[in-house]
Amino acid sequence: MDNKIKPTSPRRLLSGRTNNLRQRGGVGSKARVAVPSFFTLMNLFCGFGAITQIHQSQFVYACYLIILAGLFDLLDGMTARLTRGQSLFGAELDSLCDIVSFGVAPSYLIYARILEGSGTFGLIVSVLPLMCAAVRLARFNLQFSGEKKPDFEGLPVAVQAYCVIAIVLNIDQETWLSGAGLLDTTSMIPVVVVLSLLMVSLIRFDGVPRISFNYLHQYPVASSAYLLSVLVILFFPYSGLLLTLLVYILVGLTRATIRSIRTLVALPR
Repeated sequence: MDNKIKPTSPRRLLSGRTNNLRQRGGVGSKARVAVPSFFTLMNLFCGFGAITQIHQSQFVYACYLIILAGLFDLLDGMTARLTRGQSLFGAELDSLCDIVSFGVAPSYLIYARILEGSGTFGLIVSVLPLMCAAVRLARFNLQFSGEKKPDFEGLPVAVQAYCVIAIVLNIDQETWLSGAGLLDTTSMIPVVVVLSLLMVSLIRFDGVPRISFNYLHQYPVASSAYLLSVLVILFFPYSGLLLTLLVYILVGLTRATIRSIRTLVALPR
């Protein structure tokens, strides 16, 4: 008798996830699904609006619309958990909307604002965030179980999009950064490539915390860091946003490096 373990088929995997969500009440109530889906579609609306603004060379307005899309993306997750309206439909719809707001729009923004003068090479670099975001979202859907996790595998697509708009906002609003040559075309190409690769990497990055007294009690350091980040962004909207995102990425990279070193040291010799 063959005792080999057969790999689980995608159909069986999806069926198991559907049953898992149905047991939690996430499937079967159209009213519960409708509320978070409304915010998801507003995310898509803002993403499309950002694309139209980029087409009209209104780059700052486009950045604000992408930020608003991120707010709606956050709200759809919160309402889905509050109403127990999590479902496979919601997860798929969310990914489809995210690929527009945090994939197409940022890539078009990079090309139109920074790399259009670089010809075909600039076009190829500009499309990298879109392609890596598509891979990142597809991988997330396969791993989706209906429960919020404290961290993510790979840089979240929304964080990548916020990094792009932070760069564009600083180019347009913080002239001292542009004057210092820190945000010119040459320096932006490796930045875009790194952001794209981080999305499809196996490095784990922190998720957005749930605002609650329980979270504040369990994670006082992380809570203080998020509060400090909010204050920095409030007082220095453009450079503060860029600095906060840079620290966020560096924390994830540092943590991954420490884990790798510990793993290598623990290996038997």
